Amino acid sequence: MEKHALAKRVFHQMYDHDLFSQWLGIKCLEINEGKCVLQMEIRQEMLNGFDIAHGGIAYSIADSALAFASNSHGRRSVSIETSISHTEPVRAGDLITATAEEARLSDKTGIYYIKVTNQAGKVVALFKGTVYRTGRDWFPADKEKA
Repeated sequence: MEKHALAKRVFHQMYDHDLFSQWLGIKCLEINEGKCVLQMEIRQEMLNGFDIAHGGIAYSIADSALAFASNSHGRRSVSIETSISHTEPVRAGDLITATAEEARLSDKTGIYYIKVTNQAGKVVALFKGTVYRTGRDWFPADKEKA
């Protein structure tokens, strides 16, 4: 199976069962092997007591981008370490975009950097994620056919 087609197939398999990403209103702008670009609009109920988006919102879209990018190779991967730096406030009505890019991939781990920007292209958060790559494929029947 072509790598781009596999990445899309994995994305849809994951997203269709990811009620949290659906609740956030996340839309996929791009999915390729080792890369994912997601976008969402900040809603009023996502704000904290300072009238800015709760830090968990930028974290959540970045974490989702990490999940989709790291699983795009067709092997089930789970995060084992993540961190985020919030660089600018995010407000209701902002359109944020998370771009996950693979920095390193081995048989057992992957490292990804995710940049979260607003509609003006300003960086609002920087996220790093490390994943463990399990030995399980998303579509094992495909390998049996090959």
